[in-house]
Amino acid sequence: MSLPERSHISSRDNPLLKELRKLAQEPGAYRKLGRVWLEGDHLCRAALVRGVRPALAVFTESFWPQAKVEWAGAADKTVVVADALLAAVSGLESPAPMGFVLHLPMRPDLQPDAPTVVLDRLQDAGNVGSVLRSAAAFGFTQVVALKGTAALWAPKVLRAGMGAHFGLRLIEGVDAEVLDGLQVPLVATSSHHGDWLHKAVLPHPCAWLMGHEGQGVSPALEARATHRIRITQPGGEESLNVAAAAAICLHASAAGAEG
Repeated sequence: MSLPERSHISSRDNPLLKELRKLAQEPGAYRKLGRVWLEGDHLCRAALVRGVRPALAVFTESFWPQAKVEWAGAADKTVVVADALLAAVSGLESPAPMGFVLHLPMRPDLQPDAPTVVLDRLQDAGNVGSVLRSAAAFGFTQVVALKGTAALWAPKVLRAGMGAHFGLRLIEGVDAEVLDGLQVPLVATSSHHGDWLHKAVLPHPCAWLMGHEGQGVSPALEARATHRIRITQPGGEESLNVAAAAAICLHASAAGAEG
């Protein structure tokens, strides 16, 4: 991406547009390309607020005249693209008129004593992004995504996370043995056994284990837990959506720590 300070693209065969299409539409493309595409002003603002400087800012021709007042200089380089071409890049029903390209952050080292959320093979990108958002909201600063979990920097996960990515230590694609490095208690969620959440004395800091949407936390991972927690459901449903369960559990942890 060796571009001048500001350039204009009017050809759909431009190499940058081809790359953006992959980043916007293929969940794992960021791993191959080493870059992340943020589409829309909300995610772009969230990155800037957290001190992230994008490598590249991209704007539509029609948006650029007003965008340059606020966004000029936000990135190392700026590209203005014909509206229809940027719309073709988008994975959204209503394409945004701007986006950032970031260098993929290096995987951080595990912080042993950090309040942590462990994702065990969560498949749904929306669920993963929602859990990241809850983690950031309730003071869980580290997320460990075990192998088999949806790609954390995939476009749908980014959109569901609503900017939470930039306030978290994100460690993905690792085996459960990585958890040996944690020095905080592991707390497993369960639909059928364990202490009731509203009655439990929760350790803090801790690492919450959030399992696969259908199978829950794997038996091998649950065996590592020092606490097992279930959520009362007087309405009679068999189980909660994992993102909803995570929000309830993480809120309870945060409230208990403050209390």
